[in-house]
Amino acid sequence: MLKPASLLCAAALLAVSLAAAADVTGKWTAKVPRRDETVDTTFTFTVEGATLTGTVATDRGDRPIANGKVEGDTITFTVEAAQGGSQTYKGAVSGSEIKFSREGGRGGPREFVAKRAN
Repeated sequence: MLKPASLLCAAALLAVSLAAAADVTGKWTAKVPRRDETVDTTFTFTVEGATLTGTVATDRGDRPIANGKVEGDTITFTVEAAQGGSQTYKGAVSGSEIKFSREGGRGGPREFVAKRAN
């Protein structure tokens, strides 16, 4: 059984880690590379603790985010592609920008920057 001091220390560490998580809740926009073009994309994020949920909207419709996580200034999630398969996104949050790398689908990894929508 844990002693009260150990429980207090664990609770303090949890509070610090949650407070340090990036605040990405809201809408973000980007021009995301797709084959030989870029596509206007809107990311809508909701964060609860370390869990990230939301949608990715493109000209092909809205797709729900799965397996979303927030760890410090890093976010990760997957999206089922319109034509099958899935894409994995990893982003580094810095102020009002997220520098993303997307893998999956056709071609190699794609990099792009999303900006917080006003």
